[in-house]
Amino acid sequence: MMSLSRRQTRQITLGPLKIGGGAPIVVQSMTNTDTRDVPATLAQIKRLARVGCEVIRVAVPDEQAARALKEIVSKSPLPVIADIHFDWRLAISAIEAGAHGVRINPGNIKGRENVARVIKAAKERGVCVRIGVNAGSLEKDLLRTHGGATAEALVESALRHLDYIVGDLGFENLKVSLKSSDVWTTISAYRLFSERSDFPLHLGVTEAGGLIPGTVKSSVALGILLAEGIGDTIRVSLTRDPQEEVRVAYEILRSLKLRERGPEIISCPTCGRCEIDLFAIAEEVERRAAQMEAPLKLAVMGCVVNGPGEAREADVGLAGGKGVGIIFRKGKIIRKVRESEILEAFFAEVDRLLEERGGSHAF
Repeated sequence: MMSLSRRQTRQITLGPLKIGGGAPIVVQSMTNTDTRDVPATLAQIKRLARVGCEVIRVAVPDEQAARALKEIVSKSPLPVIADIHFDWRLAISAIEAGAHGVRINPGNIKGRENVARVIKAAKERGVCVRIGVNAGSLEKDLLRTHGGATAEALVESALRHLDYIVGDLGFENLKVSLKSSDVWTTISAYRLFSERSDFPLHLGVTEAGGLIPGTVKSSVALGILLAEGIGDTIRVSLTRDPQEEVRVAYEILRSLKLRERGPEIISCPTCGRCEIDLFAIAEEVERRAAQMEAPLKLAVMGCVVNGPGEAREADVGLAGGKGVGIIFRKGKIIRKVRESEILEAFFAEVDRLLEERGGSHAF
């Protein structure tokens, strides 16, 4: 089996997590609740933790949101990053509230003295800082020099901030992102930066879009970069429930054999032989499997032709027929049930397998 070698970066800390330096690639997401609504934000963070999210970022648009962070951080099962734009004072308030990290865009926090204030507070509290460079908010002089938001402009912006924060301020608990909504600009920027710095990189395509376009753009950009060994944390940005971001992120990592979490689901695209509602069945299997951690291989097949034969490597599988379904394990049929019972029988068999392996019930 092919294994990818990862680019060696320096290791930093984000709360209890180690990032870079050979640590596992970290999956991140962002809440879309109003941060000032503490119960709603915590509820979403807990849902995201259940599907494998490892770091959560929350928007901090004002002082009320910054104050809410104190309770959010104290009750969150995940390290919390405060997302800051424009107002350096919000970054300091977030740090004082206990945030494990802050994401700042030095390009829109005006004045080096204000950046220095944020870094001083982060250094005193052991907080991680992400320098988040975005194509949409680059410094005007770089846009003029490079003729727009090019990959070279993104990299020059990031290195400029690193020179100041590391060289002048002596702060190194940093990671960097260089995001564009354009796939090739994103790929080129991360490649160029990787040649010039060993700071850990947070990968993402900004404003990638809805479920289908966002998944495709993120999979292409992140897949290429990860295959080249670039990237230490990732977020798949989707105009969707953030739980979908986590699911897509893990599927990207799984496809490259970089990380496994939860089942791999094999399902056929359906054809004229299919006589069951396979779309609904597959969606339900995916929904329930998102709560699992065990790396099983599950098959959801539309007919016996594409059942045990095509999916013989599956740990547990189902296949439909006219009014009936079969449950199989490693290509061997073990049960035939009515169509209405197929999901119940399938989940029961998954639970049975996990018990045999010494695990807990899955569903």
